[in-house]
Amino acid sequence: MHIVIINGSPRVLKFSNTDKIIQSFGKGLQESGATYELYSLSNRKEWDAAREAFISYEQIIFALPLYVECVPSIMLEFLESLPTERQHPAQMSFILHGGFDEGHQMRLCERFLQSLPEQFGCTYGGCLTQGGSFLIRMRDDEKMKKAMEAKLDGYTKMGQLFASQCNFMTTEARKFTGPENVSFTIFCTINSPVSPPSVS
Repeated sequence: MHIVIINGSPRVLKFSNTDKIIQSFGKGLQESGATYELYSLSNRKEWDAAREAFISYEQIIFALPLYVECVPSIMLEFLESLPTERQHPAQMSFILHGGFDEGHQMRLCERFLQSLPEQFGCTYGGCLTQGGSFLIRMRDDEKMKKAMEAKLDGYTKMGQLFASQCNFMTTEARKFTGPENVSFTIFCTINSPVSPPSVS
């Protein structure tokens, strides 16, 4: 199986958490015998090749960060440049991540992404969703290294799963999101070494 992955982040690769996620996911694909090619929308010189790949291949994954409930405008601009009809069937899937820890913060965007494939003559392959990705680029910090490496290892496992199942419509992919609602106490425990303040 060959997969086209399109990085929908506006950030250049050096500062792109999305790229770090894709690299880990791609490692899992390759470990399971799949191949992939990557295009980054932040580099407009790659747009023509990305469009051609979108038209030519049957497995397409858009990876994107959620910016305060918004799909990156650069990705929407790219989508507007795509043909709405295609000669060959294809499946569009999505990797959606963001800084929010709670999964329910991304469910509205997930519903929007679910509506996109039909507009481009594709079927929907599911959406892999997880939050808490603000600090991925800081994994060189010893305090964050283990947690962020574990998070990226999770994406490697999801790459392996996608290579075998060809979609994100699995129980494992759904559970990958983590908690839908995080209490204030749990949130503070996860994100800070300082005890949460007492509530009177």
